[in-house]
Amino acid sequence: MRARELGRKSVVVGDRVSLVGDTSGAEGALARIVRIAERRSVLRRTADDDETTAEGRLERVVVANADQLVIVSALADPPPRTGFIDRCLVAAYDADVEPLLCLTKADLAGPEEVLGYYTELELPYVLNRPDSDLDALRALLSGKVSVLVGHSGVGKSTLVNRLVPDALRAVGVVSAIGRGRHTSTSAVALRLPPAPGIDTDPGWIIDTPGIRSFGLAHVSADSLLHGFPDLVEGTVDCPPNCPHTADEADCGLDAWVAAGKADPRRLASYRRLLASRAGEGDSRDSDQRGPGEGDRRGPDE
Repeated sequence: MRARELGRKSVVVGDRVSLVGDTSGAEGALARIVRIAERRSVLRRTADDDETTAEGRLERVVVANADQLVIVSALADPPPRTGFIDRCLVAAYDADVEPLLCLTKADLAGPEEVLGYYTELELPYVLNRPDSDLDALRALLSGKVSVLVGHSGVGKSTLVNRLVPDALRAVGVVSAIGRGRHTSTSAVALRLPPAPGIDTDPGWIIDTPGIRSFGLAHVSADSLLHGFPDLVEGTVDCPPNCPHTADEADCGLDAWVAAGKADPRRLASYRRLLASRAGEGDSRDSDQRGPGEGDRRGPDE
């Protein structure tokens, strides 16, 4: 229960709270949350990018106090959507949370195109196959609070069940048209089991429902660039208050890309987010499929 004096202040997964009452955890025990500690990080998203609409202004706190955002993406079935990954990176950097790219279904396709798209970022990543032992992933999760996000059907719940065998997270299938079925319906924090013979903190994972979009209306237009660190240095030669849009003739980003210092697809993705943030076009446009496919359909199409 939440104490009345907290008013409308929400409590989210990952919050550190103070309790009064019976905190034994026994069946039938009842305690009240009387204080929510200051959050050291807050990962947020909005339903879409357009802050002029009620849906776009509806800000959701995904999780509090996370150290790491694990972006789970399948390499096939469904294909990877770099636009969605870009959005997650923006949200992670804005929340001061470290990103980790977890590529699943590596038995169905290679990671070269996706990793090539992010080569300038030195983005940490891990590859997983159905027969992977997950040791590399466990090492990256150790001692941290990690929140897992990803589209439905990418194998996130399967991964959680392998990491925490008692989790019993529902697992669905991917339809013939490449859509995943939403199987997780609520965020839940799970303590990772300790590794045999190792006394260090194994960490926590927070599983979240599969999502179709990651709106960024809560992120300012200036802060969007934080998700594209490979482009930041290219803005040095921009004129004051440069909007970095394609119609800005003096924007330094075009010359930066033309000189081979950043991938032109990254600049295109950044500008799509800028346009979407300004209410121009469908906010899902940047959720294109693979880096080489140019599919501009929404993630649920």
